[in-house]
Amino acid sequence: MARAATILGAAIAMSFTMASADAMSAYHWKNRPVVVFAGQGGESSLAEQRRIFAASRAGLAERDVVVVWVTGNSVRADLGPGPGMTAAQLRARFGAPDNGFRIVLVGKDGGAKLTQSSPLGTAALFGTIDAMPMRRDEIRRSR
Repeated sequence: MARAATILGAAIAMSFTMASADAMSAYHWKNRPVVVFAGQGGESSLAEQRRIFAASRAGLAERDVVVVWVTGNSVRADLGPGPGMTAAQLRARFGAPDNGFRIVLVGKDGGAKLTQSSPLGTAALFGTIDAMPMRRDEIRRSR
């Protein structure tokens, strides 16, 4: 009986982990998520990042960026669908602390392309994205 409970527990944990990975995979080959992590408080870095992205919505949309805001236990997405993951799952996946600021650019292939602990300006963000082979191909095809 104990063995059956152990197997059942492992199966549940595995399905939870697979569901978490599958949830983020909804972005694969469609979007470039930028995941912004901040603590529950009103961090100045978070406010600055919100200002930067609010002024750059057209450029973000042009590059298929979905901004995922993870603030405390809250998860909200701008410019696209949510990741289908909890704040804890996103923090674990990207190694983000519970408090403090972190931003992660994820490529369309699902890999983390850029991580930093201060607000990310659009010149650096767009420069990183525009240098990606997939983005260069998108630009070529749009001409």
